[in-house]
Amino acid sequence: MVNIFNEENFEKEVEKSEGVVIVDFYADWCGPCKMMSPIIDEIAEENSDIKVGKVNCDEEPNLAIKFDVMSIPTILIFKNGKLEKTFIGLTPKETILEAIK
Repeated sequence: MVNIFNEENFEKEVEKSEGVVIVDFYADWCGPCKMMSPIIDEIAEENSDIKVGKVNCDEEPNLAIKFDVMSIPTILIFKNGKLEKTFIGLTPKETILEAIK
């Protein structure tokens, strides 16, 4: 399942979460984001132990600013609430999964 993260739930769902959380910063109008979306969905479906969510940059500009998201898609990987890795642009599924290990 892919969660929708926003300013109200981000701290609880990501920053205070145990384990791995993948956050996809995207926008509806972004072509590469549309190509990234099925990859994020697959990771969520195939890895029930990982929390996966998306942040719409147009709806949540403060979160995008907080994490210096300048280009989209941007994928952030958190481990136990701490930002561990950032990927900018269309990123292969294998690359994201490798960063989680």
